[in-house]
Amino acid sequence: MASINGINPIAPVPSIGGLDKTQPSTGGKDFGDLFSEAIDRVDQYRVKADESADGFMTGKTEEIHQVILAGQRAEIAFETFLQVRNKVVQAYQEVMRMQM
Repeated sequence: MASINGINPIAPVPSIGGLDKTQPSTGGKDFGDLFSEAIDRVDQYRVKADESADGFMTGKTEEIHQVILAGQRAEIAFETFLQVRNKVVQAYQEVMRMQM
């Protein structure tokens, strides 16, 4: 009859990018700060798009493609932000539905 060997402990998962996932991060930003920064970045894209459109309307710039690109960047940033927000809300709702 074959003998049964003991179970060896699982080796820790190697860290990615120097982050050790076993220790809590004490120097990182909290979620509220990250969310606020994301809102500010989206707003900066909107402001740049508005400035670009205003510059085109007043004749300061003649390059319509730059105006269109600035508008598209602002739209993509806003749509991406909305999708991330929707996923965060969905994850929160899922956690709240869990039974303890």
